[in-house]
Amino acid sequence: MYDLTLIRHGQAQTGAKTEASYDQLSALGQQQAGWLGDYIKANAGFDHVISGSLNRQVQTAEGLGLSAPHRIDPRLNEMDYFGLAASLEVRAGVPWPSSEAEFMTHVPQLLTAWREGDIEDGLESYADFCGRITGALEDANKLDGRVLMVTSTGVISTLATLALALDVPAKCKMFINVAHTSMHRYAVRDDGLHLTQFAATPHFDYPERAGFKTYI
Repeated sequence: MYDLTLIRHGQAQTGAKTEASYDQLSALGQQQAGWLGDYIKANAGFDHVISGSLNRQVQTAEGLGLSAPHRIDPRLNEMDYFGLAASLEVRAGVPWPSSEAEFMTHVPQLLTAWREGDIEDGLESYADFCGRITGALEDANKLDGRVLMVTSTGVISTLATLALALDVPAKCKMFINVAHTSMHRYAVRDDGLHLTQFAATPHFDYPERAGFKTYI
């Protein structure tokens, strides 16, 4: 079985404060998906494309322009960052970040609270999130051929955390270093999940594209 290739969606609506207003690709995000699609078509082939059901994930999958059939698996959807952030503000008085620097501080506070279960009732637990995303990979691993999965940074960094047994500070470093449309590979083996590639961005490896690689 081939390793499973996961990519993060293209840039969405940076600066949004709700999931609804965030969940659309920006013009740059559409371009990023197109560049990655061109690279894939020239260098690799996939037999299956699976994305989460969020708009930005579906739009990225479609924007790649690949001939492989595309299906949707909501288990690849992102963690509820906005809901968790609202919980963090209620429980700990930590406001929504208003700058990139504040966001970098916000991430570890939020991930720590979530992993420790210090969140409002009704939100998805960290354990349930881990269960659904690993289940999505295990099912994809049963397919014949090469599989491309379009998802989000919380999914990708959590899978890395599980594969490498990382603590929260290390997970935060992974979380903030997943560029839009970056490529990652995981192998599902008898002894568990293995990370085989992290954060490749060959479609940005041109001088004229260096300024279009984004993270937030």
